[in-house]
Amino acid sequence: MSRTFDARRLDVAAFAQAGARLAGNELLQNHERLAQEAQGAIDDLVLGWEAQGGRRRAVDGSWQPSIHLQAQARLPLSCQRCLGQVMTPLAVDRHLLFVESEERAATLDDESDDDVLALTPDLDLLALIEDELLLALPLVPRHEICPDSVPLSAQSADFDASQAQRPSPFAALAALKGGKPAP
Repeated sequence: MSRTFDARRLDVAAFAQAGARLAGNELLQNHERLAQEAQGAIDDLVLGWEAQGGRRRAVDGSWQPSIHLQAQARLPLSCQRCLGQVMTPLAVDRHLLFVESEERAATLDDESDDDVLALTPDLDLLALIEDELLLALPLVPRHEICPDSVPLSAQSADFDASQAQRPSPFAALAALKGGKPAP
């Protein structure tokens, strides 16, 4: 007998025990928190994901229900160098272990390379995927090479020329001291 699983209300223990797989493509605009980070149109952008249930050994040696989660998307962000739009690829590839309590999850999470969460009978997998992609956002999004040249100087080319045209305020002082007339 095959069981169907709902990504919005996932029974993690049953999903892991069945070794089930869920996958999908979601419109990015349906993920409100990710959409808020976008700096441009996202109407046709897609978030692809896949989750595979199973069991995995925790750092204490016990076997725990797990989900291998993979997700990817491209999000338009603002380049911090040229302030133009940069399409930024986001990718997540994580193993999530599930244990019986928040306390045990906190203890094991400190020692584990995998993320450790408390077991729940109704996990919102799509919200978890959105959380993971938000954590994958770069701190400073930028182009490898900006399409437009970026001025890297605070002064313009005619800055030095304008300085040469102004008389020095100390020239008048020097003229008073030396008895020479100021220019």
